[in-house]
Amino acid sequence: MRKINVVIVGMGFGKEFIPIYQKHPNINAVGICTRNQDTLNELKEKFDLDENFIFTNFEDVVKREDVDAIHIVTPVPEHAKMTLASLNANKHTACTIPMAMTKEDCEAIVEAKRRAKKVYMMMETALYTREFLYGLKLAETGKLGRIQFVRGSHIQDMSMDGWADYWKGYPPMLNGTHAISPLLKINNTVAESVVCHGSGRLTDDLASRYNSPFAVETATFKLKNSNVVAEATRSLFDVVRQYRESYDVYGDKMSFEWEQLQDEHHIIFDGGENASRIDVPDTDEMLIPEIADFTKREKIDDPNHVSFLQGAGHGGSHPHLVQEFVSAIIEERDSAVDAALAANYTCAGICAHESAMKGGIRIEVPTFGL
Repeated sequence: MRKINVVIVGMGFGKEFIPIYQKHPNINAVGICTRNQDTLNELKEKFDLDENFIFTNFEDVVKREDVDAIHIVTPVPEHAKMTLASLNANKHTACTIPMAMTKEDCEAIVEAKRRAKKVYMMMETALYTREFLYGLKLAETGKLGRIQFVRGSHIQDMSMDGWADYWKGYPPMLNGTHAISPLLKINNTVAESVVCHGSGRLTDDLASRYNSPFAVETATFKLKNSNVVAEATRSLFDVVRQYRESYDVYGDKMSFEWEQLQDEHHIIFDGGENASRIDVPDTDEMLIPEIADFTKREKIDDPNHVSFLQGAGHGGSHPHLVQEFVSAIIEERDSAVDAALAANYTCAGICAHESAMKGGIRIEVPTFGL
């Protein structure tokens, strides 16, 4: 059985991946990289990490020949730079969302992945939540019938303590993948163009940071080879609402709507006025036994981390992300969220923000040959 060495970079919610990788049968050694020496020492002891595989400098990670894969869970502004360094060092590379902050950096990563002939995966939690996997199965088995419309949202209060300063005033759709990617995936296609409008106004302090005034951005996407329109809304500041990261899908046989409040239960419509609230099943049976129990909320090591407080534990997605990334490496194939697909998902949001800033004009979204 082939085994690989992986280093996780960034120990915010990145540390949640340590025990998952450690239990995966195809992992030989798990390393970590963080600038915080106290965090490094604490995690080294807690997870019994090899002294030879702990790092305070990312540059040292990419230089190591015995590092096969790098999983980047760092602040957004560092994603493109670190991903390019990893791929250019011929490392298999996973990165949390978004792939990058500009179309140019997305294009550069697609090209770097092509040259390196290594696995790239954008670790989009929204594509592996129990809620999305349930809806995807409804679509793939034909239970929804013909999909007629999809809608997604990601509404979050990032003024809470615990978020890095760079988030303040971050334009809503500039990092829109949580709201967008499920809509594209469930239709098995990519975004071709977008029209987006901004709504409301941020406080002057927030608006000045990125020269972006909008409290909310709402986009409609034209999808490739599809007559379905996808609508996505995102807000991060100055809007009062409980956290919501959702998708709705409407078919001619059945429809699925996300719950209005956390743990209120989602709704299935299956004809006429029939509607029923459902408990979405866990997805542990889709995973190899060694990591299956990591779908459970109680397996979150730091439930007080702001990312989990607001994101309900990322919907049990973490072991699915690890399983897909490692499997792609072992099987020598592209990941399910390969560079070209990740670039389209990411650029869909970047282009949406561009459209909003230009008064809602239609912007073409790069499809990267897909």
